[in-house]
Amino acid sequence: MNPLALAASWLAAAGAGATPTVTLSTVGLDGYPSARTVLLSRFDGERFHFHTDARSRKAAELAALPRATVTLHQPEHTRQLVVTGDVAAVTAPEAAGAYAARTRYLQVLAWLNDHDLAALPTAERRTRWAAFEREHADGLEPPETWVGYALTPLRMLFWEGDTEGPSNRVAAVRDADGSWSTERWPG
Repeated sequence: MNPLALAASWLAAAGAGATPTVTLSTVGLDGYPSARTVLLSRFDGERFHFHTDARSRKAAELAALPRATVTLHQPEHTRQLVVTGDVAAVTAPEAAGAYAARTRYLQVLAWLNDHDLAALPTAERRTRWAAFEREHADGLEPPETWVGYALTPLRMLFWEGDTEGPSNRVAAVRDADGSWSTERWPG
């Protein structure tokens, strides 16, 4: 079994053009697990890409310990994929390409979503949003704080439910030579 190919087929099952969300788990600066939902920007056949603001909590956590887990839940297919590995920053062109592929709403959010704006009342946040939209109607480049990361899997866990029998769980671990070892686990 090639776990990277299986991951690609599960992501493809989400539908063409769909941008799946994943739960990104890092080790918090306080040593406790830290989880949040992010968009999976892409899977290139080897690495899982996601993007964020360089000032975010997750960016600080990844700078301190560049390891993470992403969990993809596909309830419509009764599936879950858990991928754990090492994280590295992507190149500036890769990050810019991901920004360009985002919806206008998410592009604007990348510019405005900071602590100062979050502290304002809703009406003021909306006023500032509308003003920014008017000032930048011709398009946006990524802000300087836009960063991307790619997770290279070391462990992958595939779980698939079965309404007529036990669920199926396969664990894949990358060996030192880059090959994969797999083992079936109880569901």
